[in-house]
Amino acid sequence: MAGTVVSMATSMLRGAISMAASAAATEMSLLMGVRKDIWFIKDELKTMQAFLVAAEKTKNKDLLLKVWAEQVRDLAYGIEDCLDEFMVHVGSQSRSRRLLKLKDRHRIASQIGDLKARVEEVSNRNTRYNLIAVDSSSCIDEVNSYTEDIRSHSASNIDEGVLVGFVQPKEELLKMVDFNSKDGLCKVICVVGMGGLGKTTLARKAYESKEDIVNKFSCCVWVTVSQSFSKIEMLKDMIRQLLGTDSMRKCLKDLEGKEVQIENLSEYLTKELVDKRYFVVLDDLWTIDACKWIKDIAFPSRNNKGSRIIVTTRDVGLAEQCTSESLIYHLKHLQAEDAIDLLLRKSRKTHDMKNDKEKMAVVNKIVKKCGGLPLAVLTIGGMLSTKKVTEWESIYNQIPSELEINPSLEAMRRIVTLSYNHLPSHLKLCFLHLSIFPEDLEIKRRRLIERWIAEGFVTATAGVRIEDVGKGYFDELVNRTMIQPSRRNIEGIVKSCHVHDIMRDVMVSISQHESLVYLAQDDVTSVTEETFRHVAYHGGMHQKIGIDWSHVRSVTVFGERSLGQSASVCSPDMRMLRALDLENARFQVTRKDISNIGLLRHLKYVNFSNPQGCSYIYKLPRSIGKLQGLRTLNIRDSYITELPIEICKLKSLHSLRCTRRNSYDIFDMDGPKNCLLATIIVPILFTPLVDPSERAEVVAELHMAWSSCGSKSDGVRVPKGMGKLKELQILEVVDISRTSCSAIKELGELVQLRKLSVLTQRGHQAKKQGTL
Repeated sequence: MAGTVVSMATSMLRGAISMAASAAATEMSLLMGVRKDIWFIKDELKTMQAFLVAAEKTKNKDLLLKVWAEQVRDLAYGIEDCLDEFMVHVGSQSRSRRLLKLKDRHRIASQIGDLKARVEEVSNRNTRYNLIAVDSSSCIDEVNSYTEDIRSHSASNIDEGVLVGFVQPKEELLKMVDFNSKDGLCKVICVVGMGGLGKTTLARKAYESKEDIVNKFSCCVWVTVSQSFSKIEMLKDMIRQLLGTDSMRKCLKDLEGKEVQIENLSEYLTKELVDKRYFVVLDDLWTIDACKWIKDIAFPSRNNKGSRIIVTTRDVGLAEQCTSESLIYHLKHLQAEDAIDLLLRKSRKTHDMKNDKEKMAVVNKIVKKCGGLPLAVLTIGGMLSTKKVTEWESIYNQIPSELEINPSLEAMRRIVTLSYNHLPSHLKLCFLHLSIFPEDLEIKRRRLIERWIAEGFVTATAGVRIEDVGKGYFDELVNRTMIQPSRRNIEGIVKSCHVHDIMRDVMVSISQHESLVYLAQDDVTSVTEETFRHVAYHGGMHQKIGIDWSHVRSVTVFGERSLGQSASVCSPDMRMLRALDLENARFQVTRKDISNIGLLRHLKYVNFSNPQGCSYIYKLPRSIGKLQGLRTLNIRDSYITELPIEICKLKSLHSLRCTRRNSYDIFDMDGPKNCLLATIIVPILFTPLVDPSERAEVVAELHMAWSSCGSKSDGVRVPKGMGKLKELQILEVVDISRTSCSAIKELGELVQLRKLSVLTQRGHQAKKQGTL
């Protein structure tokens, strides 16, 4: 009998082993198939990304191409999501663990199959409609025409624009030009400012100083460069304006029978200018290559007659390469008083309005919206001239939507959009990402760059830290006047920025049309059946948004949520979430809100810091150790006194900020109540004596007091094992007095550390930092 049992057991064991081996073989075969498909969709993704970069320049001129580009972009997002899922659920696990993830494997294989089918479908659609057959030469002509229309429309406002705010800038610019200096090498003066600020207007007033130019210069020329220009036609125009029509005819006659080349025109122009004192304006210069080409080809290097060139550009970096810093004129925005004066003039309203406080309140709001931008003041003022003053409040509220549909605001919208269109593809997403933030918010550079990196907008380059690449992106947007500096450090480095209101309105419009960012506001109806990648709450979080949360990559909260709402902000529905930012949330963030954070396996950026003191998190959940891709964890201003051991599993962590509150608002830890903490406070927590609205704060403060033994330190205790975080670059603030000696010793193993803040036993904070 015993032998029979043993025989049966052996047979069952062999069967189980055989089945397991068969399953393993099947699973390995499936894994190999998945990997092969992964390589396929990776290649497809590279091709799609290259196509989208190329299509970006012309899609606005071709409706079919624009529609197809939207479909390709949505498909590219889907492939990125699939690749991310593969890396999280498969790529980072051991073979034995991968074999057990049969459900994940089949789901990913199914996703890949769907994606491959969609790739074929989109490709066939292009073949059917010939969507990418675009004539590039006609697109260039359209761009030139588009730019000239903008500038012609803007030029009609020049005379009105100089009525207010340009007298002093004109005097300052003419002083830099220095007409009286009649010898020396050619001097280049750059006028820099954002689109619509009046650079062309200012240069035009200098150029129209006829008496100075006629008496002191042999010849002069005004050249509108713009984004796209014909080099041959530009040289012909310069010869015609500088040397006269007869010279142009003579030059062409000498070349009769030959194909006119750039070199022929260049040689003729430089030869004729070598002994002349010329005055040139290069208006609307976009690239340093264009600047160098014009200088090298059109103007003689041996000219020593005190010639002058004025360049207008939106790019500070370009100006710095064209000339010395002392010859760069940074055109400032209109002062509020000048802007009000200009608005009232353009709207044809009398200055008697200034005595009406109610009407002036609306005027002030409109002027603030214009942000000192003359073109905005003039175009909006022109629109208001056809409206009754009683309608101005309503017009002000509709400015963002009017920018899209009102023909009278077309020039302003175009001139702002032109700056966006000229951005390289890698900066466009970074710029549109700024539409997440509300008007007038001062945005920290570090916060912005860390989010760009987390969301995949920054591409690392060999030998350069990705953080430094991100800083380069930020500086380029500042130099291009797309964002405006708010605060600089003592070294002059921009540490925070803001976005001009009109620029932001255009930015929000573009990001919504591209299904990139959805702004949830109380006064805006919710969307349905839309796929947005980023959601920002500017209203209440109680608002129900009908979107597919499974594709959302970032959630940022600036608003409130309804009282008594118990739903976690870490919803499992947001499984592809990369960034969760609650820094500006206006509600109580509790430990319950983040209890499910371990389910969001793709998180790379987490910010629970809340300067307003609404973060009542007193402990991190242990599941945070599952976030293997997490790069940034900001839990400043919380009630956390110690980090869990699971924090040491976050091998990708680059930045860890974990300062805690160092004061007690409810409990007086220095008074007699301190000794009654355990005997009185704990029972009170479970009685009606504690107001429900204060319960979260009471619980958090009690935990902070209990776990830190009443300490008022703003540092936290770190666990043993921190030495495993080899990528860590920022760590603050470590409470040395409450951290074990072995854990402190391990901090020396963090070779990438660039900033370390510690709290000494005496309660003093010490910092050790490198270049940030």
